[in-house]
Amino acid sequence: MNTHFDDRTDTRLENLEVKASYAEDLMDRLNEVVVRQQRQIDWLLQQVAQLRQQGAAAPEQTPFRSLRDELPPHY
Repeated sequence: MNTHFDDRTDTRLENLEVKASYAEDLMDRLNEVVVRQQRQIDWLLQQVAQLRQQGAAAPEQTPFRSLRDELPPHY
């Protein structure tokens, strides 16, 4: 009866080790996704800042145009 208990314990321990390995792999992959997304967010923030600077630097160069001015003549 003792060997049956040891076999079950070994099997359960192996299953837990496999699950822990999968969980660690998943965590590593998710971490890579988070790092990549943070890089994208940083890049997008830079782009927004540049667009704001361009907009603030040249408001007189581009006059305001209403969408009504863009309507075709048949409207």
